[in-house]
Order: sequence, then structure tokens, then C-alpha cells
Amino acid sequence: MSEQKIILPSKPKAVLEEGNKGVFEIDGLVPGYGYTLGNSLRRIILSSLPGAAITAVKIDGVSHEFSTIEGVKEDVITLLLNLKNVRFQLIGDEPVKVSFSVKGPKIVTAGDIDAKGAVSVSNPDQYICEITGKAALNVEITVERGLGFVPRDAHHKQKADIGTIFLDAIFSPIRRVSYDVEEMRVGDKTNFNRLRLTIETDGTLSPRVALEASVQTMIEQLAAIISVDSGKIIADIQAATAVKAPAVESVDSEEESTVSGEEEVDVTDVLKNRIDAIGLSTRTLNALSAANIRTIGGIARKRVDDLLEIDGIGDKGITEIKEALAQFNLSLKD
Repeated sequence: MSEQKIILPSKPKAVLEEGNKGVFEIDGLVPGYGYTLGNSLRRIILSSLPGAAITAVKIDGVSHEFSTIEGVKEDVITLLLNLKNVRFQLIGDEPVKVSFSVKGPKIVTAGDIDAKGAVSVSNPDQYICEITGKAALNVEITVERGLGFVPRDAHHKQKADIGTIFLDAIFSPIRRVSYDVEEMRVGDKTNFNRLRLTIETDGTLSPRVALEASVQTMIEQLAAIISVDSGKIIADIQAATAVKAPAVESVDSEEESTVSGEEEVDVTDVLKNRIDAIGLSTRTLNALSAANIRTIGGIARKRVDDLLEIDGIGDKGITEIKEALAQFNLSLKD
């Protein structure tokens, strides 16, 4: 019977990060997992990242969206459509009102919006309208935080002043996201998957933050339906199959370790194993990763005092690390 190996993918690496567009690759996915992970992340990125949008507008002298404004080139509907393209960053969950008051002749842009405190405009060059005469234009805007798409009827149920025009709100900060899967070699296998994600945002957050937030959302949802730590699951499977997970990422050639006991083991592959496959808790994993320690070899060449200097590592973490190393007949340096 052939041995079953637990193959773990690499961390996402950036192929391109320019402004609001990013391309990221994840290597070493077992056959089929490129599509499984790619489709899941795409759906989460599109549907589950919060953003801010305009939900209501009040224009002096305008009672409904089918009106026209004297001295303004655009009708009210066109003006509202242009306003919906303005993107905001909002701190907190409470609705915020911003406004602009301008006199013509003037080309009005999002930069004319008086946004202060908890709200800011991400695309100040966005065109809103043109005032062709000496008319004045006073507009009050309600900005709210939410998820996905919310129709105007949902906002219209709220009490509002006469003349308030409610809008469909697109809260998602994502403009588009797509993924591609190609085959790659891992060891002697040539059918492993490389996942390439292309993410374009509206500028209110970076593509990298969008990807990391979607991964975190997926982890939280999956963690809610299991009763044990995911790291422990991997460790239990490894113990049952007596096979260590090979690493996809390259490791530092200086990484060495001390072998405890007299039993002979081949430590070459063991040292390259990633620490997220040996059953450490999330807190310990995050602390070690922040200190740029990502492999067993990276831990084993450290002393206890070295690890205690890392933020987030205490006596409990040291005990946990020692027990994890003991699985491979390894120990910390004296």
C-alpha cells in the first residue's frame, strides 16, 4: 500500500501589485484544489468584503430624481449616477452625512465634497456635474457601510426628510476578480495546481488586503463547524500515516538542528517541513511567522531564550514547540 502524503500549498506570492490591481499565485495545491480554492475565494471576495457607499441624497430645490436643476448641465438622474461612482472610506458602522455647496460656473468633482473625520473620498477626481451658469448647488449625501448590493427599497423603509432620494447601494470594494489554474511539478508529480488570482479593487483597500481578508473569512467560517483546532487535525493525520508534509517553499540553507536521542533519522526533509503542518496553535504560529521562522529547521536552531524574546511566545508556547519538535526526534539548542 502506497504512503499518503499531506501536501500543503505555499503562501500567496505577489506577481503584480500596481495601484488597485494585484495578481497573486499559490503553488503546490493538490490536483483539483486549484479550482476548489479559487472558486471559493472568488465568491468570498465578491460577496463578503464590507465597503461604504451612498444610500441617500438630498438636493436643495429637488423633490424627486426625475427633475432638472436650473444652471446644471446634467439632469438629476445623471447626477445621481455620477455620485454613485464616488468611493468612500468610512470608519465605524454608523451612517455619516457629508455635503458640498458650490457655485457656478464650475465643473464639480468628488473633491468638492466636504468629507471630514470618519469619512474620506478615495477618488476625488470623479466627475459629478457641470454648473454652466451662476447657479448654486447644495447637496447632502448619506454614506453607510455594508455588504454586497442593497436595493433602494431597503433604505426607503427608513424615515427621511421630504426631498430625500434613496439609491441602490453597491458596498463591495471589489471591481472584478478572476482566477486561473495551471499544472505544476511538485517532486515527481506533474499534475499539482498553481492558482493565480487577479483582483481589482475600487481603491478603498489594496488587493492584498482583499485576499487576506477573504482567506480569514473562510478560516473563520470553517473553524465554526469543527470542534478541534485545525493544526491538531493535521498533526493527528500525520501521526496516523507516519508521513511528514513536504514543503513547497524554499528554505534557508543555514537551517540546522540538534537530533535528540541516539535514533538515526534523515533530518534533511524534516528540516524543510513548514511549521503550519506540525500542530502548533494559531497564536504560536503567528508569533513565529512574524519573527520570520517558517520551517522546523528554523525553530530547531533556536535556543529557549531566543524564542522567549519573540512577542507572543511564553512558557506555554515553549512547551508546545518542544512537544512539536519531539514528534521528529528534534529539540531546541541548549
